[in-house]
Amino acid sequence: MTDIGRGAGPDFIEALARGLDVLRSFRPGTPAMTLSEIAGHTGLARPTVRRILITLEALGYVRADGKGYALTPRVLELGMAYVNALNMWDVARPHMEKLVAQTNESTSMAQLDGSDIVYVARVAIPKIVTLAVTIGTRFPAPATSMGKVLLAALPADELAAVLDQPSRSGINARWQPTAAEIDASLREVRAKGWALAHQDLAPGIRSIATGVRDGDGRVLAAINVTVHAAETSVETLVEEHLPKLLRTAADIGHDWSLTAAVPAITV
Repeated sequence: MTDIGRGAGPDFIEALARGLDVLRSFRPGTPAMTLSEIAGHTGLARPTVRRILITLEALGYVRADGKGYALTPRVLELGMAYVNALNMWDVARPHMEKLVAQTNESTSMAQLDGSDIVYVARVAIPKIVTLAVTIGTRFPAPATSMGKVLLAALPADELAAVLDQPSRSGINARWQPTAAEIDASLREVRAKGWALAHQDLAPGIRSIATGVRDGDGRVLAAINVTVHAAETSVETLVEEHLPKLLRTAADIGHDWSLTAAVPAITV
């Protein structure tokens, strides 16, 4: 097995590292392995693997059966403390920080609340913008790129009910679309998989957004890249920032699916 982040120095506990090597040697498709197979996967000597397995069995992390050794559900405890301490926005944040580093632009995530979007996560860089944005900020959904993405993901009956609700944002958006214009805009978003807002909300603000999906393909939130219109063109947004944004959304969705798949109760 290849060492991952193998440390060194007087404080590094090699025995613990070897124990983790043994646990990591169990992979999909190999629910049970013999001592020799584990030794082969880890590169450890058979006597060393034997002592580790005896210790892990005494602690309840592996069990011996007729075919060798297998992991027990107790192994889930090793990751559950971390998973349970996170919410979906904590999972998303490292990916958002990476996107900001790649684009040198701010990124945010939002969900729908009535006909508004509400900001639920944000990684910002100092820029001159015409609207202040913090967690909990509301904007009229049809005038924002994230709002267009979220609205486009709704079933027709639900979409109609949402759009019938008045905005509670207190913002008078620059673009006041008719029902026909909203319909055309959302059809375009569904076809492309992403949305552009070109100073629709306020002068000087340009953004591009896409949906973040769960393992079943449902849009749980939207993520965007926001720029100042005087600094960044639409072409730059679409040609340079959009591919990075799409990759980030996919990575976040993947991690959300992994955390959601972990049982909520440990054994």
